[in-house]
Amino acid sequence: MAVVNLFYISLLLPPLFLLFLLFLIIRPRPVQIPIKKRHVFITGGSSGIGLALAHQAASEGAHVSILSRSIDKLEEAKNAIKLSAGIDVAIFAADVRDFEAVQRAVDEAGPIDVLIVNQGVFVAQELEEQKLDEVKFIIDVNLMGSFNMIKAALPGMKRSRKDRGPGSVALMSSQAGQVGIYGYTAYSASKFGLRGFSRSIATGGYWGQYPCLSCIPSGY
Repeated sequence: MAVVNLFYISLLLPPLFLLFLLFLIIRPRPVQIPIKKRHVFITGGSSGIGLALAHQAASEGAHVSILSRSIDKLEEAKNAIKLSAGIDVAIFAADVRDFEAVQRAVDEAGPIDVLIVNQGVFVAQELEEQKLDEVKFIIDVNLMGSFNMIKAALPGMKRSRKDRGPGSVALMSSQAGQVGIYGYTAYSASKFGLRGFSRSIATGGYWGQYPCLSCIPSGY
């Protein structure tokens, strides 16, 4: 009986070994594209996650642009990055809800290689108690602001690809964009919207050999 079992085991070993080799060959691998000397444009870049990303990009030698509403916070961020990384970043004061202001900032910044759409606001409150003006503000900044940013930046990113290599767009979502959270109705709706936006545009024929797009569920 033991001899028979060993015989069957010996028959299984070659295909199992081949399957293991196939797994090693085709398994997904993280792709890291160097950003040194490339243009990284970050919205909401004057504080929080956006500022941390700007610090990291500058430390890797990227040409960094940050956009935010507050010129004072932008100046503080610029000075902090200069102090830590020795890099001067370009700053743009604009409200992402204003498409024309966003377009002017993108045009002034020049061709973008990596676009990180990171701006976000929230007001935690039960929906019955929340004012519709607050709901609209959250949706306009988080969702419509992302539409504005990508619509403004995409044409230039597509035109410059052959000479500049691969480009990418990252939409910064949230855990609240993965599951509904009590008291964050409008915020969750805006972040769920980003998921639908990214999936739709990624399959809509806009990209091809052009920038790739991802939606990242950051912490909230």
